Amino acid sequence: MPAPSVWLVTLVLFAEIVAISAALVAAALGRFPWLPQNLEVVAGCLLFGALGGCTYCLRGVYLNACVRKTWDIGWLPWYLIRPVISLILGGISYLFVKSGLLLFGATEQPDASQLGMWAVAFLAGLNVDKFVAKIEAVGQTVWGIEPSRQSKPEAASESNKTGRQSHE
Repeated sequence: MPAPSVWLVTLVLFAEIVAISAALVAAALGRFPWLPQNLEVVAGCLLFGALGGCTYCLRGVYLNACVRKTWDIGWLPWYLIRPVISLILGGISYLFVKSGLLLFGATEQPDASQLGMWAVAFLAGLNVDKFVAKIEAVGQTVWGIEPSRQSKPEAASESNKTGRQSHE
């Protein structure tokens, strides 16, 4: 039987997914008249980023508690913080796509562009590490900003030396 912390994290993640899904459905049905139309895409990016983060965390629960049997309560803060970081990066993805710093296939259909932004936001939330590395690569190319220590390859090799595993 999994530890109580596994059930608690799973319950919290499912509650977040239900809340995010309800907000997305409400937005699609026009239930947020107070939200300016020009911010609907941004709100969608935030929500889809959070949804990607929750999906990734649920996968981590499944893999670490059920498949690998390596559940460690030391990772509880990660499970609580990751969806919030994913939500933030979902919003940031909107800025990078809208500004043209992050491009995907252009199309003439405005709905397709909106869906594309939401897809990028979901991917940003799902894979935070790669998205941050991509943003840092853009920052280095455009403005000459060096990547953070956490994104450099030697940081990954250091974490492997200390025995810290990636928690997916």
